[in-house]
Amino acid sequence: MKRRDLLAALALPPLAALVPGCAQTPALRGTGDLGLVVERAAGSVVVVDTSARAVLGRVGGLGDLSHASAVFSRDGRYAYVFGRDGGLSKVDLLERRIAGRVMQAGNSIGGAISADGTLVAAQNYTPGGIKVFDAATLALVADVPAEYAPGQRSRVVGLVDLPGRRFAYSLFDADAIWITDCSDAAAPKTTQLAGIGRQPYDALVTPDGRHYVAGLFGEDGLALVDLWAEPLRARKVLSGYGRGQAPLPVYKMPHLRGWAVAGRRAYLPAIGRHEVLVVDTESWQEVGRIAVAGQPVFVMARPDGRQVWVNFAVPDYDRVQVIDTLTQQVVQTFSPGKAVLHLEFTPRGDAVWISSRDDHRVSIVDTTRFTTLATLAVDSPSGIFFTSRAHRVGF
Repeated sequence: MKRRDLLAALALPPLAALVPGCAQTPALRGTGDLGLVVERAAGSVVVVDTSARAVLGRVGGLGDLSHASAVFSRDGRYAYVFGRDGGLSKVDLLERRIAGRVMQAGNSIGGAISADGTLVAAQNYTPGGIKVFDAATLALVADVPAEYAPGQRSRVVGLVDLPGRRFAYSLFDADAIWITDCSDAAAPKTTQLAGIGRQPYDALVTPDGRHYVAGLFGEDGLALVDLWAEPLRARKVLSGYGRGQAPLPVYKMPHLRGWAVAGRRAYLPAIGRHEVLVVDTESWQEVGRIAVAGQPVFVMARPDGRQVWVNFAVPDYDRVQVIDTLTQQVVQTFSPGKAVLHLEFTPRGDAVWISSRDDHRVSIVDTTRFTTLATLAVDSPSGIFFTSRAHRVGF
């Protein structure tokens, strides 16, 4: 082939562009900077790019997302969205479509994915218990009823993944913590810890997978399980942290997840109080309290542990405060919008995304200068979830 003919051939458009009806191959991209934002009222999620700070598309038909959460496949391509109505949807973030969906319960508030990425578990209020599904097909592989007395099932909360295809969770109505081992998913084995404290409402597992901590709604304190110890047992910590003080009415239940741990300290919301409790994760003793603007809902540590960001229940749910973990002081207070429901840090913590449900927007804020980098129009946004969660225990 002559040189001019070769140059002409190289200049030709791809064959797909010449053949009518032949689709072009979509551009290749990674998934490490993808995520989704729940559109609470619309039953949809928007897929977002955290590098471009942009909405890439919308996936609808996901049912009741009034208390929705999501976990991710290990490769970051798929999000598993848990709807309040019991729907479990597998969403393809690259193709922005539903890749699978099952109605697995009547009332559900979240779930987890196993450490090896093969199993997805849903925690259910109705019927009480957990159900475990094959992550590839969404076929049911295990059903563990939270039956604590004949004919009585508890609502399940605080479900987290543990190393070794295990899940830990709390039984709100039974004052119990259960750990289910799904090494053999067809024959799961459950360890039941009873009498752990009144009404566990949510829980976290520490980033090393060692400690499971359940907050107690029915009493001041927390239940702690050392998952490395044999035999497993629960003990109470921070008992009576509000002793001598009248608690305030609770307008929104706080949340506990692994993101509340910064270094060797955990920062936890105090039930019915305008305080964040600071706990040493070696001794599990209280080492401080930080007064904040209202009743904390989410208390989230920046990935490097230098800051903790807090949002609040009504009537203070337009505000966000930032705690410097070196000085243990509030260093910033601002109002990003009406009804702040959730915060999510970018993978290395350079920015935080904040949903303001009643202003129908997501604000992206620089975590060093506290300036707003961008805002995105999103319909009644609530939960924000990034694919970086796929590589963290308890997320």
